[in-house]
Amino acid sequence: MSFLWKHARFAGGLVAVLAVVALAVWPDAVEVDLASPVVGPLEVTIDEEGETRVRERFLVSAPVAGRLQRIDLEPGDPIERGRTVLARLTPVPPALIDARTQAELAAAVEAAEAAAGSVGADRDRVAATLERARATLKRQQELAEAGAVSLDTLEAAETGVRLAEEALRAADFSVRRADYDLQMARARLQQPSATGRPIEIRSPIDGVVLKRHRESEAVVPAGEPLVEVGDPGDLEVVADLLSSDAVRVSPGDPVRLEQWGGGSPLEGRVRRIEPSGFMKVSALGVEEQRVNVIVDFADPAAAGRELGDGYRVEVRVIVWQDPRVLKVPVGALFRRGENWAVFVVADGRAHAEVVEIGQRNGVEAEVRGGLSEGDTVVLHPPDTLEDGMRVTAREA
Repeated sequence: MSFLWKHARFAGGLVAVLAVVALAVWPDAVEVDLASPVVGPLEVTIDEEGETRVRERFLVSAPVAGRLQRIDLEPGDPIERGRTVLARLTPVPPALIDARTQAELAAAVEAAEAAAGSVGADRDRVAATLERARATLKRQQELAEAGAVSLDTLEAAETGVRLAEEALRAADFSVRRADYDLQMARARLQQPSATGRPIEIRSPIDGVVLKRHRESEAVVPAGEPLVEVGDPGDLEVVADLLSSDAVRVSPGDPVRLEQWGGGSPLEGRVRRIEPSGFMKVSALGVEEQRVNVIVDFADPAAAGRELGDGYRVEVRVIVWQDPRVLKVPVGALFRRGENWAVFVVADGRAHAEVVEIGQRNGVEAEVRGGLSEGDTVVLHPPDTLEDGMRVTAREA
């Protein structure tokens, strides 16, 4: 009996030691965050920063070169079509004449006077020639009636009169041209006179002044931008999307405008996707091909009261939505080969399960197979978590 008792005590001690060792080396349960698939609405959006702008803006420019008077209108001032004067232009006076130029112009006047005198003398000579030709023709006609001269001589006298008349007409034109040249020479010699009546540029629309390109008085050339005007109650939003995202957008897609400074998002719809893209360098220095997407406000009047031209907004274009789908947080998904998988928790252990995923956004994903409502999945599974390991919920 003592022998059996000693062996029983030894076996019991050995079992106790083995139990302590097993407990020491037994892996602890991994603490993880848990979540459950739920049925609810899901929407897929394309998010990008956008900027408001007045739909129809007008750039008012100087119609002619002139001296611009000071523009007193400030950005934001209301304007009325055909009544509000946006700017006034006066003709530019000619440049002042220095002594050397004045002497040259005075000499040009004298030369023009001499040319006019010479042309006048030529005209008088041609007039005298015409008078003599007419007298000769009259005598030849009298002799022809008496039969004293031939018909050929009479025709030669008539031709001489016609040629003299044409020469007199040409001399008259030369005299008129010389007079005009003399007037031009005298006009160049005159000193600058006072400016004429100003030209008033009136507003083409009802709205406000958006931007003032010129303020102080200055001499401006024709086509110089002066002010920009528009109607702030007629706003739109332009957002430049990646070309790979723009192909997923269609005219009429609903848009939610957020982060504009107000309390609730504004609603809108895509009106146009521009057909031509452009290159843009991102903040990280990466060249990106982008496309402008134009969005109309659902309530332009309300947007015009809250926003203005060139305001920043966060554009969320809704490209897909469903009011009732089974969804799971995207943080629970991980790749297993070519498939998506999750860790499903059952009886305190994590089991890797392959799932079929449909639409997804940055927060949630649609589950089409592999999970059921009420299952428990691991959120953000660590790299050390393996199939079959014990897990426990992390305390909040």
